[in-house]
Order: sequence, then C-alpha cells, then structure tokens
Amino acid sequence: MTMLFHPFSMKKSELALLYFPESTPAVGTNRLMRWVHSCPPLMEELEAAGYHRSQKLLMSRQVSLIIRHLGDP
Repeated sequence: MTMLFHPFSMKKSELALLYFPESTPAVGTNRLMRWVHSCPPLMEELEAAGYHRSQKLLMSRQVSLIIRHLGDP
C-alpha cells in the first residue's frame, strides 16, 4: 500500500482532526485512540516505537505506523 499522506511529527489532536475533521480536537483524539487501541498489532508496534498513553506529540515513526494500520487520513 502506498501512503498518500507523508508522516511527520504532530500532536495527537492534529492527526485526529485529519481523520475526523468534523470533530472537536478532544472528540477526534478520543475516537482516533479508540481505533488505535482496538488494533493490538498497531499498539504493539507503537509501544516498540516508544509510544506511551500520556504522550501528546507523536513522532513521525508513530504517525507512519498509525497510517499503515488505519489507512491515510
């Protein structure tokens, strides 16, 4: 699969609004993280890439993993 979106470091809320543009940042972030947490292979890879739940800024590698598992925003 070819990514149309080129990942870079960004806040969780910024990425969430790309997936859920009609949402507020808080609601979008909650929805995105529900998707992320419902995908065990994604969670394993994120944790291996240094992700922790309280983190506000996603590194480009973490954004790339999310997009690979969930598709382009």
